[in-house]
Order: sequence, then C-alpha cells, then structure tokens
Amino acid sequence: MKSFKQHIISTCQRFLEDKMRSLNTIIKEVSESSNSESKSSAGDKHETSKAMMQLEIEKLGMQLKEAEGQLAEFEKINFYKNFKTIEQGSLVETNKGYFLIASSIGKITVDNKTVFVISSKSPLGILMLNHSGGYVFSLNAISYQIVSIE
Repeated sequence: MKSFKQHIISTCQRFLEDKMRSLNTIIKEVSESSNSESKSSAGDKHETSKAMMQLEIEKLGMQLKEAEGQLAEFEKINFYKNFKTIEQGSLVETNKGYFLIASSIGKITVDNKTVFVISSKSPLGILMLNHSGGYVFSLNAISYQIVSIE
C-alpha cells in the first residue's frame, strides 16, 4: 500500500504530465485551426487572424516548455531520504495543514486531505527551510507550527 507521501508525489507527477498533454493538445488544435483558416479566408482579416493564432501558439509553447522544466525539476528531487530538517522534498505537517516542498503546483487533494505543493523559494517555503518539528513562525498574520516532517 502506498504511503500518503507517495500518493502526493504521484498526484503531482500526474498533474504535471496532464498539464503537458493538455498544452500539446491545445497547440495541435490551434495549429490545425490556423491551417484550415488559411484555406477558407482571404484578405486582411485572414492575416490578422493568422498572426493572432501564431502568437497564441508561441504563448502555449512557452507554457509547455515551463511545464516540461517543472516536471524535470520535480523528478530530480529526492523525496525518500530521512529528513531531520525541512528541505526540498520534505512533506511538512503543520497546525494549518500539509505542505510538500517541491514545486509551485499549488493546492491538491490526496486521500481526502488538502496538501499545498510549494516551492522552497516561495515565502512560506523560505520560512520553513532548515527548521524541524515544533518550530513556530508566522506569515501574513497566520501562525504556523511544524508538527512533523517526512
């Protein structure tokens, strides 16, 4: 049986892979639409439409490249070492919920629990780094206490 942390990690990987698949599909659809537009339109309207579609494809391509980089970085993280203090790859339980220090994925739900997947460079991630259980800190007038680290 998979542990809670393993479920979180596989959920994050699926999320990033799904995001990449979705972006690839959208890029393909916009490209196909752009090609069919060129066969059925004429004049300035056609050129404007074609240029807008090209800009959209470029924007989606940048998002895809970012998602690929995010997945590559995520897959490099060692989630399974014995963490004494909080660092990249730690699952942190606080009095305000669970946080996986990994990548800026955001809020996910795993095993009916809310988990925030955050970057170690985020304001909250920075405040948690290198601390251990019992540590108390606050951000935006919210007080957090570290309960456990996995």
